[in-house]
Amino acid sequence: MTLAPTTISNDAARAMTEQELRARLAALGRCGALRGGPAREPPPWEGAQIAAAVLVPLVLGSEPAVLLTKRTATLARHAGQVSFPGGRIDPTDASPEAAALREAEEEIALDPAEVELAGRLCDHVTGTGFRITPVLGLIPPAMALRPAPAEVEAIFTLPLATVLDPAAPTRERAPFRGMMREFWVYPHPEHVIWGATAAILVQLAEALRSLPGL
Repeated sequence: MTLAPTTISNDAARAMTEQELRARLAALGRCGALRGGPAREPPPWEGAQIAAAVLVPLVLGSEPAVLLTKRTATLARHAGQVSFPGGRIDPTDASPEAAALREAEEEIALDPAEVELAGRLCDHVTGTGFRITPVLGLIPPAMALRPAPAEVEAIFTLPLATVLDPAAPTRERAPFRGMMREFWVYPHPEHVIWGATAAILVQLAEALRSLPGL
């Protein structure tokens, strides 16, 4: 994986090192050291919620990045969208972490033994009724990952410096089920990163920035 250098636009305009990232993740409590969390997401789903988990893979190295996938266009749900590896929590999964690791292995051949679990972010409820638990995991750089052809079209990274840039994500609006919906969008030269994936990235950035020194 090649991580293109990207600067951040806040006062400490620099990329976070692996050592800083580890220190900040270690300092986060359960559900992150958040100050308010992402705002203006879709209204809570009124019906039964479907439990799901995603792995938020943080790629280590000189310039850490977040690994993302683009789903194939033939899937029944969220076809062609950018997402984290993950899916529904099965009855046989012992925890959200187990579900996230299982799905990541199935979708991109990520060996669970190569993932260093680093906590969770707050659950994110989508406008389609999923309650997603984001599981943070540290992975080595330059891993030989393999997308499952039936599920994943592409694997790519977004520099953590871009994630941390408070000016990077923007709010956009579009009609959804008869009402206007606001959602986050992160910039990328090739992919559209929006919706729940972008909202989880915003939550990750707010959690990391909530600690002193950045």
